[in-house]
Amino acid sequence: MPERAAVPATLPLQGRRIVVTRAQAQAGALVAQLRALGAEPLECPAIQIVPPDSYAPLDAAIADITAYDWIVFTSVNGVTAFFDRVALSGIPLTALAALRLAAIGPATAQAVRAHGLPPAFMPRAYVAEAIIAGIGDVTGQRMLLPRADIARAALGVGLRAKGAQVDEVTAYRTVAGAGWDPVAARLRAGTVDALTFTSSSTVRYFGQSLDALGLRAAALQQGPQRPAVVCIGPITAQTAHDLGWPVDAVAVDYTTAGLITALLRWAATLDHKEL
Repeated sequence: MPERAAVPATLPLQGRRIVVTRAQAQAGALVAQLRALGAEPLECPAIQIVPPDSYAPLDAAIADITAYDWIVFTSVNGVTAFFDRVALSGIPLTALAALRLAAIGPATAQAVRAHGLPPAFMPRAYVAEAIIAGIGDVTGQRMLLPRADIARAALGVGLRAKGAQVDEVTAYRTVAGAGWDPVAARLRAGTVDALTFTSSSTVRYFGQSLDALGLRAAALQQGPQRPAVVCIGPITAQTAHDLGWPVDAVAVDYTTAGLITALLRWAATLDHKEL
């Protein structure tokens, strides 16, 4: 692994230089936890969350919100964008009380609860396929999916296959992030220990930025200088595999806490090898 400054190994991630590719507005908790474990977090937001080209489809869905049976949220960003537009519409939150709300995972569920609306469903595994399998009979029901412009098609396809009427609307866009200079220099020098990815979009946009900088071969080369690739879940890991990247650790629990656990597992294995 890359050479690190000599420090007392008092913390499980002591001295490890770990790249955080999550959007900057959402990276704070992960960065703080890494620091508390002794790591040196390197913020390199591979993505940015920006408004859709037009809010018209989302606003139209909100204006007709009582016609829906379900709203299915697949990210905290989707929750934020949706409720921001609800607030601007003047429609009271009580209008949503009769609807059932689904959240893909605990962070998304907490974001929904913050608006005083408890989710009716959250799957045991935090992926679209688990929503499809666990949400029950939705035949003939109308479902709203406020999502990213580049969201996977699997959820809408699967719910329609179960007989639901699904309206997918773009609530926000995911675009390439910035702030590459410090991390690019470290990647060139081979002084990065691990790259963390929290979504398929962070993988794709990170790869595109590497290509633009001519760094993909250097950053992901085989051998002792290669940084580990650590992913928040199997969908993200599969995206990395599809790009030809080796994946060193995958979270079992598809959350920030699960990602930290995967990093600790990777570091423990590495520390054992270095003894």
